[in-house]
Amino acid sequence: MHIGSLQIKLRISEANSLKSKRFVIRSLQTRIRSKFNVSVSEIGDQDLWQSSLVGICMVAGERAYVNEVLDKVLDLVRSETRAELIDFKLEFI
Repeated sequence: MHIGSLQIKLRISEANSLKSKRFVIRSLQTRIRSKFNVSVSEIGDQDLWQSSLVGICMVAGERAYVNEVLDKVLDLVRSETRAELIDFKLEFI
């Protein structure tokens, strides 16, 4: 069993309230969950309007598969026009 965790730091520069920020984050979370079948949650910066820390986790039998899926998640996040990827951290257990 291999566990991969991905932490992504996002900037939502067009957000002018927590409500508009959460709309962008929830939309992104839903797209990630439905496309890749991974766990997604906002894990930090929850009270900041233009910043978010999102955690993504996946469990699978092969490390290469976990790495491949999390790389595709990163590609999807990079293509998001409403949020800018600032930093990410990928770990395997």
